[in-house]
Amino acid sequence: MAAPISDEILIQQALAGRQSACSMLVKRYEKYVFTLALRFVKNREDAHEVAQDCFLRMFRYMADFRGDCKFTTWLYRIVYSTSLNHLRKKMPDIHSLDDAERPLQLSSEAVPDASAGLERNDRNAALRRAIDMLSHDDAGIITLFYLYEQSLEEICQVMDLTMTNAKTKLCRARQRLRAIMDANFTTEFDLGTNTTTI
Repeated sequence: MAAPISDEILIQQALAGRQSACSMLVKRYEKYVFTLALRFVKNREDAHEVAQDCFLRMFRYMADFRGDCKFTTWLYRIVYSTSLNHLRKKMPDIHSLDDAERPLQLSSEAVPDASAGLERNDRNAALRRAIDMLSHDDAGIITLFYLYEQSLEEICQVMDLTMTNAKTKLCRARQRLRAIMDANFTTEFDLGTNTTTI
């Protein structure tokens, strides 16, 4: 029985334009990518969409893979960032980021009129823009904790952090998000009142 072709050789062949090498890489890692995406987005349909995006990005940026880490680590980073981007687009309404020990409370109140619905959409869009202004790490931990509702223990595994580092990073990310919202989005969030606080 022949030994399986290494990732490095498949990457070289894929970069040289061999379609069979591309297919082998997808087949080798499709379950891995889908499983990771599903852990982030918690929805099979969304996970399939994220997985497809990941493979497109994998082939688009494959020439940037230098081999200074394992291919799976490099691919994991693509899944991580693609999943976060997907989750950010689906950011729910926000009422408070006050409590660092529990996820966001999502609004369950019925929208009384069209203007209230528009106001909520404006806040959601502003929140997405504010998170986009954070560094990748800050945006990642905010999204994982508040949107994906991962525990600090899970975040430690995903981001390869100690518990102390995770708590510190989350606290600082919240402070930076608050500063961005104070400087750029006071109208949308009415930060002078108790409606939305960080």
